[in-house]
Amino acid sequence: MRCPFCGEESRVLDSRTVEDGRAVRRRRECCGCGRRFTTYEKVDGVPIVVVKRDGRREVFNRDKILGGIIKACEKRPIPLQVMEKVVDEIEKDLQNAMVAEVDSVRIGEMVLEKLREIDEVAYVRFASVYRQFEDVSGFVRELDRLQRMRKTQGEEAKN
Repeated sequence: MRCPFCGEESRVLDSRTVEDGRAVRRRRECCGCGRRFTTYEKVDGVPIVVVKRDGRREVFNRDKILGGIIKACEKRPIPLQVMEKVVDEIEKDLQNAMVAEVDSVRIGEMVLEKLREIDEVAYVRFASVYRQFEDVSGFVRELDRLQRMRKTQGEEAKN
């Protein structure tokens, strides 16, 4: 690797994995000028294209998902690391599915599934925006659905 300051070769001082093993952080030192710098090595994945409800397409943006989750979890006792882990898991699942395009509906369902396991209030908040509730009856239907899922899971745990 060439030094970004003088263009001479550099040597690796330290390497460690980051981002749950998906990248390598290397601390380097220039053999010419002696300056130190950090590089990150990451496998280039195939970009995932998200197909929106109106048919538009855009590149997958983990920050948009994280932003929605943060809003849903606002004033809830959920650490940022937990929210970031949800986004990491969703991104990893999409990459592992080896699909070039994914519907935004599928991503929304994945987020709802994860939020339901973490915090029911955050789940309902996210669902209210994602499912575009227009009145109180939408909330009531979602709460009924949530209670049925909880009851089904409770019965499965007993068996």
